[in-house]
Amino acid sequence: MLNKDNPIIIQDLEFISQSTIAWKELFNQSILITGCSGFIGSYLVKALIYANKVHNLNLKVIGVYRNLKSVNSRLLEYINEPNLELILHDITKPLKDDFPKVDFIIHAASQASPIYYGVDPVGTILANSAGTEHLLNHAVKSKSKKFLFFSSGEIYGNPVYPNELIREDDYGYINPMNVRSCYAESKRLGETMCVAWSKQYNIHVNVVRPFHTYGPGIDLNDGRVFSDFVGNAVEGNNIILKSDGLAKRPFCYISDAVIGFLMVLISGKNAEAYNVGNPEAEVTMRYLAYQIRDLFPKLNLEVEFDIKDEDDKYIKSPVLRSCPSVDKISAIGWTPSIGIQEGFNRTIKSFQMR
Repeated sequence: MLNKDNPIIIQDLEFISQSTIAWKELFNQSILITGCSGFIGSYLVKALIYANKVHNLNLKVIGVYRNLKSVNSRLLEYINEPNLELILHDITKPLKDDFPKVDFIIHAASQASPIYYGVDPVGTILANSAGTEHLLNHAVKSKSKKFLFFSSGEIYGNPVYPNELIREDDYGYINPMNVRSCYAESKRLGETMCVAWSKQYNIHVNVVRPFHTYGPGIDLNDGRVFSDFVGNAVEGNNIILKSDGLAKRPFCYISDAVIGFLMVLISGKNAEAYNVGNPEAEVTMRYLAYQIRDLFPKLNLEVEFDIKDEDDKYIKSPVLRSCPSVDKISAIGWTPSIGIQEGFNRTIKSFQMR
C-alpha cells in the first residue's frame, strides 16, 4: 500500500476508503480531476488511488495540473501508480483534440486563495468560466456519466440572515464592482453554466460548495487566516491575529470533505448543489487562535494582535459569519465527524512529521 506518504495522510485515506461511499459505482470507470496539484484536488487523487487498491475497482484516475513543482510536491509518491495518469494543461486554454474521454469529470481547478483575487483576478475568473466551458463541452463529447463542479461557500455573499444556517437556496449580497468578487461571481457563473449544459445537452451535473476545508498539505502561504495560524505553530512562532478575530467560520477537515465530495459525485441528484461544511465546527478566528496555542503547550506560544491597514495583496472578506446547513447532503448519507481540536492537531502534526 502507499506507505511512503505522510502517516497522517495515510490514516485519512484509510478512513475515506472505509466510508459508506458507494465505491462499486466506480468499478471499471475513469475519472478526470482538474487542479490535481492543489490541496483538495491532490487529496481526491490520493483517496481514489487508495480506494482503488482497497476495493479492487480497476479505476483509472487522470489528474490535470499546470504547476509541475506543485504536483511533484503533492503527488511524488503516486506518480508511478499504474492507475494514475497526469496531464500538464492550463484548463483556461482549449483542450487538445486527444484529451482523454472519461466517465466522470471533477473540475476542482481554481485560484481559491484571496492573494490571487487582487493579483490575478482575470486568471481567477477564467478558471471558473472558460475552464468550466472547456470541460463541460468535453463531457458532452465524451458522453461522460457525471460532471462535478467545485464552487464555494463564498457564492452566498454577505448573508441576509447571518444568524441562520445557509441553505442551498439562500443568497446574500455580492458587489460585482468589487475586485474581490472575481472569485464568488465566477463560481456563480460556473454553477449556472453547469445547469445550462445539463438542460441543453442532457448531461448529469452536480455542484459542491465547500466551506473552509483544511488538513495536511494546505498551503501555509496562501494568505488565509487559518493557514497563517497553522504556519505559526509549525514554525514555533507566536500566533498572529491581524484583526479583532471576531469573524466566525465553519471548518471542515479534509477527510470528511472528500467523503462528501465523492458522495455527491456518485449519489447527487442531477443539476443540484450541495453544501459541504461542518457547522458543528464553527468558531471565531480568535477562538481558533487560542485553540491552536493550547494544542501544543510545550511550544510556549502566545496569541498576538497586529491590526494594520488593508494589505493590497490580500483583500479581506466583508462577511462576518457564513455557516452552512448540511441537511441536503446529509440526506444522501454524509455526516462530518472530525472537530476543531482533532482536525488542527492532525494538520499541524502532519507538517511536523516532514
